[in-house]
Amino acid sequence: MAAEAGPISKVLIVVGNPTPCCSLRPKALLCSVSRFAYSVGIGLCSGLDAAMQTEAMPLVHKFKLVEAPAHESTFPKGAPWVRYHGNYKGLHIDLVLPGKDAVLGKFWWFHISNTWLSSYILITPQVARRTSSRVDSVGTVSAALLTSFSIQTLKPDLIINAGTAGGFKAKGASIGDVFLASDVSFHDRRIPIPVFDMYGIGARKTSAVPNILKELNLKIGKLSTGDSLDMSPQDEKVILSNDATVKDMEGAAVAYVADMFSTPAIFVKAVTDIVDGEKPTSEEFLQNLIAVTAALDLAVTKVVDFISGKRISDL
Repeated sequence: MAAEAGPISKVLIVVGNPTPCCSLRPKALLCSVSRFAYSVGIGLCSGLDAAMQTEAMPLVHKFKLVEAPAHESTFPKGAPWVRYHGNYKGLHIDLVLPGKDAVLGKFWWFHISNTWLSSYILITPQVARRTSSRVDSVGTVSAALLTSFSIQTLKPDLIINAGTAGGFKAKGASIGDVFLASDVSFHDRRIPIPVFDMYGIGARKTSAVPNILKELNLKIGKLSTGDSLDMSPQDEKVILSNDATVKDMEGAAVAYVADMFSTPAIFVKAVTDIVDGEKPTSEEFLQNLIAVTAALDLAVTKVVDFISGKRISDL
């Protein structure tokens, strides 16, 4: 699908829903819903729910994109995915997000005695549908489905997967760093059978973009992807084996689909939290999300500006 015969004309930006990539094992609190818990929770959740839109909206405004109305949607009925589109510097840009899950409950953060604890409140699907702050569709399944359908219907020349990630201090990552991923792989698909183990890791090289790296002076590192918010000892072992600098919850899935459909893809990841650091990851994530997202949006804008008028081979 890449437009080697001429300049790139269609860019698909796949934005993941932001989640902290924890090295901790946060205590989950399961409790039944009462009218009191529900009413108190709405207020506590509002800040985090707003944060879930942080990655995408500055790009929507920067590129002057508009949301595709329901009657013009290219997505199948029932899909929670969201699409913004428009033209910017000779490029047609489609920005897509996984959206909200319509069935599950809410993700809450409680601030108790200066300690951040993650807590789940189980609510009925009926209650979930009545609120705009349903749980976000995070993870590899949503990312793969969204990317697959978007490639087939929107036919982009290039994919940019933009999002936040956890970084590893041991590999030189710091809060606010923006990385272009040189390689992607999974760390939680354990299949201890010869050859199948390689399939589980799913290691792939990303599209080579030496001129973007040189021009924009971005850092480069390997990206490891998994569906778990925490990091089990088994995951940690694989991440170390993958030589990963950053860790997210969708990149390798996007890469798998892009490779399947022969669509070039680049991965721009900004570090919100240090996985192997001293501070609680969840606290770092919330403290840094706004500032780090600004760095991410600036980097993505520079990448798009650089892409304008160029061929894939010019990148």
